[in-house]
Amino acid sequence: MDKSDFINNRDNGILKIDETVGSRDKERRAPRVVAGMSGGVDSSVAAALLKEQGYEVVGLFMRNWREKDENGRCTAEEDFFDVKRVSAALGIPYYGVDFSREYSERVFLQFVEEYKKGRTPNPDVLCNREIKFGSFKEYAAAMGADFTATGHYADTEIRDGLTFLKKSVDESKDQTYFLNQITQAQLKNTIFPLGRLKKTEVRELAKKYGLSTAGKKDSTGICFIGERKFREFLSGYIPMKEGVIMTCDGRVVGRHDGVYYYTLGQRRGLGLGGDKEYAGGRWFVIGKDAEKNILYVSNGDESRLYKKELYAEGVNFIAQKPKGGAMRVTARIRHRQPEQSAVAEFDKNGNVHIVFDAPQRAAAAGQYVVLYDGEYCIGGGVITDL
Repeated sequence: MDKSDFINNRDNGILKIDETVGSRDKERRAPRVVAGMSGGVDSSVAAALLKEQGYEVVGLFMRNWREKDENGRCTAEEDFFDVKRVSAALGIPYYGVDFSREYSERVFLQFVEEYKKGRTPNPDVLCNREIKFGSFKEYAAAMGADFTATGHYADTEIRDGLTFLKKSVDESKDQTYFLNQITQAQLKNTIFPLGRLKKTEVRELAKKYGLSTAGKKDSTGICFIGERKFREFLSGYIPMKEGVIMTCDGRVVGRHDGVYYYTLGQRRGLGLGGDKEYAGGRWFVIGKDAEKNILYVSNGDESRLYKKELYAEGVNFIAQKPKGGAMRVTARIRHRQPEQSAVAEFDKNGNVHIVFDAPQRAAAAGQYVVLYDGEYCIGGGVITDL
């Protein structure tokens, strides 16, 4: 990656902004939008739409991870090349900024610590709060931004001086689950150009604008793992130790390579298919004890995986906190799960007790439960140990 394309320099941990970028032209009338550009089709179209709407658009690429994958590839370099090509086609300036240290300190270290506790963290939620709407927002302000924009599938509504987070019209692509921890200050003056578009429409617009990313495959998975196998990656940061796989009645049925590798409800990769005594059903994970290094499993009976109520802590309210007492909501305990009807009761300490209308399968401690009031995302909190 060409260092000359990056406008930041580090001096005692403080970012310095190139004065030519941060300066404001007194004669300039169009509002300046600093658009987060990842090198994908979504952020490319978001930038194109903003320019078409008359904004002065500045593209900003964030490098959040420095390591190469097991094949020696650095996807950040490839993505930044795509940002250059798209920016050239749109006729907008672009820059890159290195947030890898911030990402490591604020996101990745917490990711590792949560796994050490036997929990299931979601680094994408933390990345949005700490980096994409944290460090990025601060950096954009120093560049003279009136607004910031991203290619997230979400929408906003300003009412009574508050900015509310709304779901995307494309329910299959809605990303409000991952935005549940952003604050009111972070959401203010943020534009989501794709919030009222379907993914198919975004692809068509990319072709219309002649963008090189029109056919680019969407990125999936956790950015810092890349193409590597999750087990190989995690073992480089957490010492793994073999242990027993046990049923709830205390019967040892196998051994595992490291309890941190497994998630609640997992069926594959347990290596228990040959036990004839339990030939009537499939094995799946129903719990894990990180301290004792025990993985608990069940065969056929999934009843222990279902919970009708759960608790979450550190609830973030994006626009405003509910007045108190019980509130009818819909909720998600994972990104692609359809919203589930429930009653939520909040306490004064930022915790919530949620009772679902129907039992939920495999609610995992460390993950987020995200709450909705119709089309509005209220916010979310971290599921506590169940």
